[in-house]
Amino acid sequence: MRFFTLLVLACSLFAQKKTVDMWPGAQYDPAIPTIKKTLGYEPGERIAPHAHLMKYFEALAAAQPNRVKLLEYTKSWEGRKLIIAIIGNDANMKRLPEIQAGIKKLADPRKSNDAEAQKLIASLPATVMLSYNVHGNEISGSDAAMATAYHLLAAKNDKVVDSILANTLVMIDPTQNPDGRDRFVHNFEIAEGLEPVANPLAAEHAEPWPGGRTNHYMFDMNRDWFAMTQPETRGRIKTLLDWYPLVFVDLHEMGGDSTYYFAPEAVPYNPHIVKEQRDGLYWFGKNNAKWFDQFGFRYFTREVFDAFYPGYGASWPIYYGSIAMTYENASARGLLWEKSDGTVFSFAQSVQKHFVASVSTCETAAANRKALLENFWNYRKTAIEEGKIESSKEYVLLRQGDTTAADKLADILAAQGIEVRKSKDAFMAEGTQAPAGSYLISAAQPMKRMIRTLLDPDTKMEEDFLKEQERRRKKKQRDEIYDVTGWSLPIQFNVKQVISKSAITAPGDMVLPGKMPPGKIEGGKATVAYLVPWGTQASAKFLAEAFKADLKILSAGKTFTQSGRKYPNGTLILQVKENPDTIHDTVAKLAISSGADIIATNSSWVDEGPNYGSNNTISLKRPNVAIVWDTPVSSQSAGATAFVLERQYGYPVTRLRARSLGFVDLSKFHVLIVPESQGSLAGELGRAIPRIKDWVAAGGVIIGLGNGTGFLASGQVGLLPLSQELLAKDGGSASSGPVAEAGGRRVATGTTPPQAATSGLGDGGPVAGKIFTKEEDYLKAIQSDREMPDDVAGVLCKAKVDTESWIGAGSQETVNALVNGRAIYSPIKIDRGINAAVYSGPTDLLQSGYMWDENKKQLAYKPLLVVSREGRGVVVGFTTDPNYRGYIDGMNLLFLNAVLRGPGVVR
Repeated sequence: MRFFTLLVLACSLFAQKKTVDMWPGAQYDPAIPTIKKTLGYEPGERIAPHAHLMKYFEALAAAQPNRVKLLEYTKSWEGRKLIIAIIGNDANMKRLPEIQAGIKKLADPRKSNDAEAQKLIASLPATVMLSYNVHGNEISGSDAAMATAYHLLAAKNDKVVDSILANTLVMIDPTQNPDGRDRFVHNFEIAEGLEPVANPLAAEHAEPWPGGRTNHYMFDMNRDWFAMTQPETRGRIKTLLDWYPLVFVDLHEMGGDSTYYFAPEAVPYNPHIVKEQRDGLYWFGKNNAKWFDQFGFRYFTREVFDAFYPGYGASWPIYYGSIAMTYENASARGLLWEKSDGTVFSFAQSVQKHFVASVSTCETAAANRKALLENFWNYRKTAIEEGKIESSKEYVLLRQGDTTAADKLADILAAQGIEVRKSKDAFMAEGTQAPAGSYLISAAQPMKRMIRTLLDPDTKMEEDFLKEQERRRKKKQRDEIYDVTGWSLPIQFNVKQVISKSAITAPGDMVLPGKMPPGKIEGGKATVAYLVPWGTQASAKFLAEAFKADLKILSAGKTFTQSGRKYPNGTLILQVKENPDTIHDTVAKLAISSGADIIATNSSWVDEGPNYGSNNTISLKRPNVAIVWDTPVSSQSAGATAFVLERQYGYPVTRLRARSLGFVDLSKFHVLIVPESQGSLAGELGRAIPRIKDWVAAGGVIIGLGNGTGFLASGQVGLLPLSQELLAKDGGSASSGPVAEAGGRRVATGTTPPQAATSGLGDGGPVAGKIFTKEEDYLKAIQSDREMPDDVAGVLCKAKVDTESWIGAGSQETVNALVNGRAIYSPIKIDRGINAAVYSGPTDLLQSGYMWDENKKQLAYKPLLVVSREGRGVVVGFTTDPNYRGYIDGMNLLFLNAVLRGPGVVR
């Protein structure tokens, strides 16, 4: 009976709240198409899929072509359109090209003086971009986008709207992640029943793997801004640089028990955010508060969501001079949601909150039009001035080692509006010889603060904030660090950088984004072989493409010298007589598409090192690569791994659902990748484990990533003789034992897994008495006898590579890995395998970010990469994920050695 009563109550609540008067008292022009008329439902009554969003905005543009302009800025991986709807009054829309040219002129103070700038400031509207639904399952934003557009176009006799249209151009991005959104909508609709259910346990709220948060390759695109790995991000950044929105809002959702969050942000703030930007946050926060008070909405500010990491949508625009903010809304994750206190709210109500915040934001921008334009001009102007006087005047990316990584990094910087020059000749920088083709980035340019943020080795957090985190840590409280703290791009790419204290005038050409250098063949048409020196991203792309072209490829197992030229371990050898007659044309095409530099040789004679026919030369096999997929695998780890192989290197991967591994014929595959997991892989795989072990013993290559390595080393599997360490006490040795596969990883939202407590409870009987003579005795007594190291937010740490090993072939002597979580492993014994990459000592370990001192000491000289043999097969373990977020390019070669060259090691 009680259940029936609650059901009736829930249905009654839904009947009352399934539609909401979004802006009470508003009068609307009947000539403007409503959501109801166009789509068949009121705002918030249903969750609009991508097709409905496009249909509605196209209807608005058709009805009001003089006040709405739609710009398609890219397509998603799955082919869905991403659009910007520009909305303004007739006068501003007629002069869109003039406005766009004016804001671009204002963006470069080197091309105009103060008087010209003031004329522009007097004439230009403020540009505002409202971006919704970057996380596909944060659903209310897109429906609020439709409501906002309708309100701005249809509201009559509304002074707020009139002011907005007179003083701003409003740019609406209704869904930044259409693939994830449609995935969520599909999962929701197939789980729906007769009436919406508010209970959070209902199937309509419980998304199946991988959920709708991420895009097709399961990237969290709110972490992708400066990395620009995804087409959605690249298209969005190009659009921002075309219009320079002065206000950018990224509208999100959070847990259903929350209220609503808007700026100002929590500490820490990135030090390159200027005072005027921080002050501006209060303009928007206070106006939002005014409207939320009128509507009776609860909210909070200055907690949880910080402004430190530059890869958020609410961060990246700051560094070209915008005011950028996150808004977070309690999510219904469906049409009704019951909070833990028993109250129920509807999807329509959450749509209304984002709608009200959107209108309020536009109103604030309109009221502060002149100040926003002046601050933007001054931001860009002072950036140039500071770049001339600060100690870091020129950033030099040396084009040596992995030259492709340097090329790619320069391209990424140029695509973000940063001026990059490619030198024509060699030059000196701070006593270092920079080879011709090295890249120079002057700090004296309008994007100086973005340059500092992305290229400085480290970005510091406020001391008071760090002291508070250390205090919380001592009390075993969760820290308040929201995301990674180390992200310096040269360190991530393992590109050597020199920061010059003086400007460098070396002649060079500006780098244009999307113009990566093509590869070339040196020596013409070979009669004996083509050699591809191993060690660059381009050489790895060449190998992947050569496999797909069915070429026969050898790989040197040691360095060798031929015709006076030294070739690194791993160098690819394509013998002419062992390949089809078309090899010459094929290699020429692959050189261009991959960017690899290739040397033609007319002799196989080697001056030093092994010959082509030596047992030290590996005959590579075209590998069939599989990856463990689906629950309990981490979707972001699996997606990033598939992305790196497929989209960065062009090599296909077969996804195998974890639950299918008990009956899949693994003999069809050469490589099996085990990504990180968010649950027990051993529990999910069960009886598949013996079959996997037999497959490895028969010659398979299995690769663990992060806590996927923990799974391989766990007692249930036993494929790696590796032990995870407990916390080392008082600088002493750390105990270790069988690995618990979970590994304690920090998740993308910044939440921290509970502290792992490994000590058991007492039996309840009396224990020996102790006398405490000082507080330190008490504090020591309450510490756990056995505990894991504290969880670390993402930092970049250096490791030394065994370049003589097959898996270290072609690598630079050191690499930098993204370390997060608490997993630290003891080195593998020398008779059981190879510690192929080992972290540096405690004084040289941390390259970027903030790391607890105890973790820094304990991680020193511990393995990053281990290799062991199992029967005829090979087991590879990366103790942290080398493909994290798809942006740790400096780790690519080690990973590709495992995937593409590993099967050739098996004989």
